[in-house]
Parts: sequence; structure tokens; C-alpha cells
Amino acid sequence: PATPYLTTEEARLLLDFQVPGGNVPSEAATGLHPWARTDARPASGRFPLVVLSPGFTLPRATLTGLAEDLASRGYVVAAVDHTYETSGTTFPDGRTLTCAICRDPAPDTFAAVPPSRAKDISFVLDRLTGPRPAWPYAHMIDRDRIGMAGHSIGGNSAAGTMAADQRIRAGVNMDGKFFDPFPAGGLGGRPFLMLGTQSVHNPSGWDTSWNDAWARMDGWKRWLSVTGSDHGSFTDGPLIGARAGLPDPEATLAPLRAEKITRAYVGAFFDLHLKGIPQRLLDRPSAAYPEVVFQQP
Repeated sequence: PATPYLTTEEARLLLDFQVPGGNVPSEAATGLHPWARTDARPASGRFPLVVLSPGFTLPRATLTGLAEDLASRGYVVAAVDHTYETSGTTFPDGRTLTCAICRDPAPDTFAAVPPSRAKDISFVLDRLTGPRPAWPYAHMIDRDRIGMAGHSIGGNSAAGTMAADQRIRAGVNMDGKFFDPFPAGGLGGRPFLMLGTQSVHNPSGWDTSWNDAWARMDGWKRWLSVTGSDHGSFTDGPLIGARAGLPDPEATLAPLRAEKITRAYVGAFFDLHLKGIPQRLLDRPSAAYPEVVFQQP
């Protein structure tokens, strides 16, 4: 059977949070059909692990398209829900916990989120790669090849988690402001990719935290901006919105095109840094993806 995209309650809470009073039916989210399947037989061998962290208030399911693409490339993928930071998280016993800080976060909340998520991710790594792993197929994971990507504050958290946990060898920030500043001492030469909106995340954009982060990066680095995208374009959110009849007025880039770009560049980044496969796509602009601008602050 197909893996459920979201439980009915998760979908209801997500849509109610994103469109208050819109009475959008939960089927707009639950009706999506991912390629993933439950109880699929894993391939033999050992594979790199990529951990995914969603944006603030968003469930991990909004990164399903990217997760599936990475899995198809030969990665073990662990998408993490950060309980009490998402509109709704359903546990295996059927309980659904809602967000405790989403509606009216205190001014210092956003800076506190990435360090908290770093602890979440380190816990997940312990449970996946420790001496008594929680996952029966943990033997598939190559512990020396672990990466992390996140959207929005999840992207900010990727940098903070790398600073706190040396097991993570490469990181990606997808359109996330650095509420928690990029580590002043860098990341020990480990690679980092920033992939964001052209309107905001260019060297002259209003989010100057990327300029500060760029100056602090001490390893392989790229700053890529996507023309026509908006904040949600690096997730499955626009696909859900389109199904609900709620097109995104701020993005001119079609949802499927945005997802294709995200998959191509994030996948190329991890193929280069976790598999050692050269990637011309990351060296220069590509005619196949003219929307992608290489920034050189």
C-alpha cells in the first residue's frame, strides 16, 4: 500500500493553520499519492543517511518529494517531526499532538528553535546508529556519510546541528533565515549549500543573515537563488495548495518545476559530498535550469 502522506488529523490541522477559517477539506493533503510504499524491501548494502528538518509549523510530510528523490538516488532518509513545533504530529499509537508555540511565539523563540532541533537530530542519530538501534534496517546506514537538509528554520538548524554534532558531514539550508547565527568559527571545513528565493536571498536582499553566514563558511560552499520561487517552493506546500484551489500568488515558478529544481540541486550536493561523485551542476549555471542563479557576494 502507498505510504499515507499525512494522517487525516495532521492534514486538518495543517490546512486549518495555513488557511484559518478557509474550511479547506483535509482531502487536499491526504489525497496526494507519493511513490513511497510501506513494507518495501530495502536494497542490500550500506548507504549514506540524510536527515530532513521541516519549516516552523510544518510537518515532515511537506518534504516528501525531496525525501523520495533522495531515496531513489540511494540514500537512507529520515524526515523528522519536531513535536510541539508543528501544526500536528500523529504518533504510532494514534495520538496527535499540536503546536505549543506556533500561534504567538515569544520574540526569542525563533533563535531558540535551532539549538533545540540540534538536540532532536542528535537523538535521532543516536537511535539510528547507536549500539541498539530503533530501526531494524539500521545496518544499511553508513555512519561515516551523514548529511542534513532543512527548509526555513530547519535549514538554519542544519548549520547549528553540524556545529553541535560532528557526525553530520554536509548541510543544506533551503530558504531559511539564520535566526540563530551561522557558527562564528565555521564548520571545520565541512560543505554547506544555501538554496533560496531570488527575491529575498540575493546579496542585496532584505535577509542579510545569508551574507553573514557566507562570510563565516570555511569549507566548500554555494549560494544559489531560484528566480520565480517563494518561501514554500522548496517543499510540497505549493502542490497541496494547488489541490486545494489555493494557488500561490507570490511564486511564478510552477510547483512541479520548483520541486524538480530542489531535487536536482540538493541531490547533486549530497552526491558530491557524501558519495564523491563530481557534479558539474554545482560548478556553473546550467541551461537546463536557467532559473538558478549562482551568487558571488
